[in-house]
Amino acid sequence: MKSKLKLLIIVTLMLLGLGVATIVNISLNFREYSLKSATEKATTTAAIVKDGLTAHMVNGIMDKRQYFLEQISSNNTDIKSLWLVRSPNVIKQFGPGFNSETIRDSLDKEVLKTGKTTKQIHETTDAITLRVSIPYKATAIGRPNCLNCHDVQRGDTLGVISMEFDITNMRNAGLITILKILGMNLVFIIVVLLLINHYITPYMHLFSNMQEGIQKAYSGDFTHKFTTTVQGDAKKIVEQLNTLFRKMQDTFGDIKYNLATFIPQGSVSSTDPLYEAKMIIKELSDIYKFKKTIELDLSKNAVYDRIIDVLRTKYNFTHFAFYEINTNNNSRKLIYISTGESICDLEVEEDAILCRAYRTKSDVISTEFVNLCQSCSSDDLDYICIPFDINDEYSLVISITTKESSEISKINSYIPSIKNYLEAAKPVIESRILTDKLRESSLKDGMTGLYNRRFLEEFIDTFMKQAQRSKESYSLLMLDVDFFKQVNDTYGHDVGDKVIVAIGEVLKENIRESDLAVRYGGEEFLVLLHNASDEGALMVAKKIHEAFAALIFDVGHSETIQKTMSIGIAKFPYNGDTIWKCIKLADTALYVAKTTGRNKIVEYTKEMSENKDLR
Repeated sequence: MKSKLKLLIIVTLMLLGLGVATIVNISLNFREYSLKSATEKATTTAAIVKDGLTAHMVNGIMDKRQYFLEQISSNNTDIKSLWLVRSPNVIKQFGPGFNSETIRDSLDKEVLKTGKTTKQIHETTDAITLRVSIPYKATAIGRPNCLNCHDVQRGDTLGVISMEFDITNMRNAGLITILKILGMNLVFIIVVLLLINHYITPYMHLFSNMQEGIQKAYSGDFTHKFTTTVQGDAKKIVEQLNTLFRKMQDTFGDIKYNLATFIPQGSVSSTDPLYEAKMIIKELSDIYKFKKTIELDLSKNAVYDRIIDVLRTKYNFTHFAFYEINTNNNSRKLIYISTGESICDLEVEEDAILCRAYRTKSDVISTEFVNLCQSCSSDDLDYICIPFDINDEYSLVISITTKESSEISKINSYIPSIKNYLEAAKPVIESRILTDKLRESSLKDGMTGLYNRRFLEEFIDTFMKQAQRSKESYSLLMLDVDFFKQVNDTYGHDVGDKVIVAIGEVLKENIRESDLAVRYGGEEFLVLLHNASDEGALMVAKKIHEAFAALIFDVGHSETIQKTMSIGIAKFPYNGDTIWKCIKLADTALYVAKTTGRNKIVEYTKEMSENKDLR
């Protein structure tokens, strides 16, 4: 309706402009015509006066001329006044004439001087007067010959006839004509506007109806029914639009809700469902590519690296930390931190229950309450912590920090999308965890929980290369239970298994996290002490030796036994240039301990390899 009103206003202004231009043009032309008509009448009257005065002069009755002039004035109602002015030459020859035949104003003087006809208009609200002054010039051609009577030169001005015409009636007639034209224009404008309104209203209703349908389509509603009373092409367009919208409703009507089964609601927010669908499809595409990529990654940590890359590149997070939580013992491990130190207290690493996000299983947004997470030290930072469960054993927490409070709402808007990526990664992470477990179980001894010889065979070269690069050392302890076969033979394998398990516990209790204990085979065990000094290695060996010797094993029937072990020690790279070689040397020292009395600790020396008696 606004468009219709604008159109009517524009047409009205155009018609009014045309009418005003027409009226102005007619007014100017009518005025010019009135002046021209009065001027021609003045010229004609001047010619009549000239001829009449000439006749009076020829007939010798010039003294009767006043009557003649009065008759001309009185018989023409348009002539308001008429008078003659003699030139100085005529006055000098024939005298001044009547009292009325004198110069009345500057206009008479100008005409006598220049010999040119002059016009002047005097206009008021009540009347309009045209003053015309026409010169009489001396001629010597034809009859009469002015030079026969007047002592002048040809072309000299003999006198002036001045007249005043009242052309008020002409102006009034013009005004009436203009008013009639104005009235006709107004009638024409009204008729035109009525016709335009009559013919354009159906089209405007059609446009309004189309606009309403398009606005509904923006909100995902394609059920609008287009209607029109216009026939012809407009009706065909309406039918085509209705067909198009029915197809769009069938195709796109439920697209948002169908896509929501893949992407949780809130991941993409827009009032335009088609745009929202486009963004959801893009999100699905990105997540699909992400999932296809991580499915080919070998380890859990590689998947974590992919998630970190997404946080850094897709969301442009510059300050965040990524944690893995073991739900069995509630310990938390820092996988990645962008800069600086964690905002969490150190106690949280040992007891993840102190982490509010992990404990409550809900997003923690610092701006929601003062000091919301009491385990966080972030006086000048705001943060959002996002928890995510992988399975019954592992959870993740992503902690994003910023110095700008205004950034929190932006980060918050990303949370649904971030969780989409975590959901996509979840089955892959679970698979890698299971793979790691299976791999670890294949590399560990089921009885003692220590690594087995297979683990040693797979990773010993890696340890050695790392040690060579870092110039590190290992002290190798080879352990063996003295007379272990007698235990199995005398008391059975159950008691023998108890002894083996006990050795595993003794080793775990007496070595560091950086050290490595391996069940090498049967009752043989190998310990790799990382960067241990000679004194330190010997001290650990003694602690293990004494702790095992102090164990008492119940063999049944109220009978108990105690066992001892022998230990051989070699040092990498001091005794050998490879760890495998040093293992053999430690085994040599163990053999020496066995052959020289058992229940002792023997450090390898070069003589042991050279002297067969020692072996």
